[in-house]
Amino acid sequence: MKRKFLFAIIAVVSAMLMPLAATSQVAPDRPARAEQTETPYKWKVFAGAAYTSLNQVDQSENGLIGVNASVTRDFGKYFGLMADGGYYAYTYDRTNPGNPTVEAVLFGPEIHADLFARLVGSVHVLLGGEHTSTDTSSGFTTIPNVSFAGGFGGALDYKLSQRFALRATGDDILSSFVQEPTNSQLGYSPHLRRNSRAAFGFVYRF
Repeated sequence: MKRKFLFAIIAVVSAMLMPLAATSQVAPDRPARAEQTETPYKWKVFAGAAYTSLNQVDQSENGLIGVNASVTRDFGKYFGLMADGGYYAYTYDRTNPGNPTVEAVLFGPEIHADLFARLVGSVHVLLGGEHTSTDTSSGFTTIPNVSFAGGFGGALDYKLSQRFALRATGDDILSSFVQEPTNSQLGYSPHLRRNSRAAFGFVYRF
């Protein structure tokens, strides 16, 4: 009688333990694959305050302050194509003869890479055209009307979020200008000029 009772207890305990043993043999669920931490945006728009030197204007004492803007289309992780425009018209005290202004439209490739968690570095090469205008009351004019221009430079972006960043950028732009008396028929040959540019502003990615 005791043996039958003992066997009954063992059978009941075994029946209770069988579901636990079965569940212990089921493979645990694999952890979900980590999602990509950063969205691969393809476009970048930059706008900011800018400065350019003014070596093509004789006797100029100051560079010019203005705005610089660019649009970049990224192709892959490291390469992009940039369109860059700048307008410069202001000085601290208007001491440059003829109150000159400078406009530039440039295009070229950009190579960029992540340097640290929030810091992105880039280098670019730009080619295009530049225009320098002066007040004719100064007695001089700057020729040609639009000069071929180009140069190279770089930028540092500090990411504020996935879409927004702060940017500091600078480059050297070469162009060919000469100043001659207004209505002159001498036709002086333009000389190579080198101007440094710098800008600081915001980047928006989309």
